[in-house]
Amino acid sequence: MKLSKRGKNISASIENVTTSGIWLYVGGKEYFLSYENYPFFQDQILRDIQEVSLLHGRHLYWPKLDVDLELDNLENPEKYPLKSKITGSRVPAKSARRASSGKR
Repeated sequence: MKLSKRGKNISASIENVTTSGIWLYVGGKEYFLSYENYPFFQDQILRDIQEVSLLHGRHLYWPKLDVDLELDNLENPEKYPLKSKITGSRVPAKSARRASSGKR
């Protein structure tokens, strides 16, 4: 998507999706988002990953995935040590409650 900010075209696009992560191109810079560090992109539909918007020149948003990232997170990862705990196997909330209460 292309947006205009202070007379400049600023764009964000997915350049490549690999088995290790995605390559993102934003405002003349390329970023690699590994699935290890950004697990919410793994196992997603390609068309949903490719639908990214750059908002306010610094905020990336994937509407179909409900994922928000600030460019600062990509440029300065040492400032953001917490990582998502999402795993490939998710337990529905109802099943998780039953398991924790010992009921089946």
